[in-house]
Amino acid sequence: MVITMACDHAGFQMKEEIKEYLISLGHEVKDFGTFDEESCDLSDFVYPAAMEVARGKADRGIFCDGVGYGSALIANKLNGCYAAVCQDPVCAALARQHTDSNILCLGAKIIGGLMAMETVKTWLNTEPLTEEKYRRRVKKVCEINDKHCFPVK
Repeated sequence: MVITMACDHAGFQMKEEIKEYLISLGHEVKDFGTFDEESCDLSDFVYPAAMEVARGKADRGIFCDGVGYGSALIANKLNGCYAAVCQDPVCAALARQHTDSNILCLGAKIIGGLMAMETVKTWLNTEPLTEEKYRRRVKKVCEINDKHCFPVK
């Protein structure tokens, strides 16, 4: 699987730990930065990483910032990006099962490294539910996306 990663200064250490784990599993990781803990603007890194998902050049994205919501707000502006903020494995399972999220956003100021790693493992290994009611709900979200978000060029 091709996974994009991005972070700001607050999420740098978490991103690095997760990246190492993903590479150990054989995933291709495209790291869009930041590459240190110096103060920076999150959108400079999340936006290009999310664009890779939107363009179909990556299967999924994992973004780390202070709380997670900044990354999700940026990513969810792009057609085809379905970003979920998750603080634990339960949230991660539901984000995959119920919404088929393709971007995971984590808050390094909210959860520690162990919880983040378990959340990533769950999110990576959980498939969307296939019952008709869940497929219908995901389809409706995709239709809203397609109606209001323009394809990324």
